[in-house]
Amino acid sequence: MESPAVIEADGDETKGGAASRTLVRGLEVLHAVSCGHAELGDLATTLGLTRSTTHRLASTLVEHRYLSFTPRVGYSLGPKLLELGFIAGRQMNVTKAAREHLELLSSGSGDTVHLGVLEGGKVLYLDKIPGSRRVDISSRIGERQPLRSTGLGKALLLDEPTARLRDIYEAEQREGFRYSVELSEWLRRMKDYRASGVAFDLEENEDRVRCVAAPIRDVSSKIVAAISLSSAGQYMDDTRMERLTADVKAAAEAISRDLGWRAAQANIAGPSTTASRKRGPA
Repeated sequence: MESPAVIEADGDETKGGAASRTLVRGLEVLHAVSCGHAELGDLATTLGLTRSTTHRLASTLVEHRYLSFTPRVGYSLGPKLLELGFIAGRQMNVTKAAREHLELLSSGSGDTVHLGVLEGGKVLYLDKIPGSRRVDISSRIGERQPLRSTGLGKALLLDEPTARLRDIYEAEQREGFRYSVELSEWLRRMKDYRASGVAFDLEENEDRVRCVAAPIRDVSSKIVAAISLSSAGQYMDDTRMERLTADVKAAAEAISRDLGWRAAQANIAGPSTTASRKRGPA
């Protein structure tokens, strides 16, 4: 075990290596506790570490709620792991339920299809099915993007009240995200999107890229994810976007049904998007 002096040695490479080793040891502590090694001395022996090092690692994990500590009993897995497990389970379930529908939507349209969820005030991309067209969509699984400018982000916000939408818009404004649509116009468009059950992105987040997006709901009718169909503007004029609206909504509703949603539980259907589209790009 390196001494603290080694861990804190100068040089980014040395610090990076020490930080990685510390992280691995922290994960080993979690694994050992999950296997029933609750007492400090037992943990130290199992991991081959000194008591002081084991105590330091375990205390940090307790501080961040990955472990809990009870006097005279020892360590146990903490509430943070329950939270992460719930999130991971939900995301994996959504991804699994959505995959076949995403593939069918992509193969039928020739365009790129995304799956995303709301996490930490951003869109988290969970899956991506590249289209067959020679179009480069720069998104990546695992990345996060703003809410107000992306089709996925807007679809995830369709149930939010106006006050909440205003807060999100202004928060992203303060964070410095570039966006050309004024707040009043954005709120008007979001109202139209809520009525139609779909959201649009016309080169608002990425130059020359448009998309149609729709929300995914769970058994309680809550929006838990969204899908989008994206392509270059040359393949996504207004007429084609109108035509694709039904396909994207149908795919989102099929995924929602796989998650237990039933159409009678939520009013996500609305008037044709044609009227809102005629009022200008979204």
